[in-house]
Amino acid sequence: MNALQRDAVSADLTIVGGGMVGACLALALQQRARQAGWHIRLIEAQPPAAGQQQPSYDARSTALSHGSRLLLERLGVWSQLAPSVEPIRQIHVSDRGHPGVTRLYAEKEAVPALGYVVENARLGEVLLAALDSDAVEWLAPARAISARAEPGGYALEVDVDGAQQTLNTSLLVLADGGRSGLLDQLGVHREVRPYGQTAIVANITTALGHDSVAYERFTESGPLALLPLAGQRSALVWTLPEDQAEDIAALADGPFLAALQQAFGFRMGALTRVGSRACYPLHLIEAQEQVRAHLVVLGNAAHSLHPIAGQGFNLSLRDTVALADKLVAASHRQRALGDLAVLQDYLEGQHADQRLTVAFSDYLTRLFSNRQPVLTLGRNLGLLGLGLLPPARRMFARQAMGLKI
Repeated sequence: MNALQRDAVSADLTIVGGGMVGACLALALQQRARQAGWHIRLIEAQPPAAGQQQPSYDARSTALSHGSRLLLERLGVWSQLAPSVEPIRQIHVSDRGHPGVTRLYAEKEAVPALGYVVENARLGEVLLAALDSDAVEWLAPARAISARAEPGGYALEVDVDGAQQTLNTSLLVLADGGRSGLLDQLGVHREVRPYGQTAIVANITTALGHDSVAYERFTESGPLALLPLAGQRSALVWTLPEDQAEDIAALADGPFLAALQQAFGFRMGALTRVGSRACYPLHLIEAQEQVRAHLVVLGNAAHSLHPIAGQGFNLSLRDTVALADKLVAASHRQRALGDLAVLQDYLEGQHADQRLTVAFSDYLTRLFSNRQPVLTLGRNLGLLGLGLLPPARRMFARQAMGLKI
């Protein structure tokens, strides 16, 4: 149904950002929306393309943890997604030029896979197709220009197809990414810690294929990951110093593959093909406030992590489902969607998970991006220890899988 055919003035819940996190929240709440008569609105800058593929789901891929698979099963979309994902049955972690190495195996953790890799375009297509237009209003192309707190909620100034209008909402969820302009307007401070690195993202084909193995390799210039994709391709995330990344990404295919081969080695045989490359400067970004009365900050707008540990979306999905659960439970008790006590209860419940996951990601990044001899020795002993000590390896594996330790 076209958004302008509905009452576009007032909504119970408005989500700014129709990417993976925003769509998952709408999906998690749409059954309760039908029962309670809620009006959920999704505001997204990019309109869906033919086949309902969302342009904001670009050529990148996402590593879904085992825990995220369980949550996507809860949301009812895993069966549609499963044919498009590639399982990770082994994770191989190593430090280039040093003996430290550890391996994690799905069978040893008693799970079908440690995780799964899916192209963002396909994940977005599945999520979008699962949304019920009778419960969720989709406003796209639309851009939230400003937001202001009012009694009982927020008022949004929104540009919809070039026409500006004011929309009111009881609960405003900002899931519009790490560069959310609305956060700045609302005075939500974000702590930004640059890593001094840029990630080169591309798809790679190798002579030997991947055999469902994800490689995390730490090199002198920064961490490098090759994750298994469908069709025996691999998704590359290669982090390099900022002053090198753009030049290397701009190389012709042959020289680029040669540079990558030198950094990664020959565990997957010769690197034979590379697709288009994109560069993303890397920062740890954390919002200092995630909830206010009638307001929640979610996804990369709340915490944007280094991609090397593959924790970002998985943490955001856990936050999203936890928030949905709290909102549904509160509605059964006749509590308002924007009730500050309800939102604080959600955040308190997620605090330990967020702190542990951010620390895990940040610690790994800083430890394996540092070439000081003492730290190099320490991390190699740590990798060897993970390989030799099953309890330590299990704790590491469960964190990587997005499960409670």
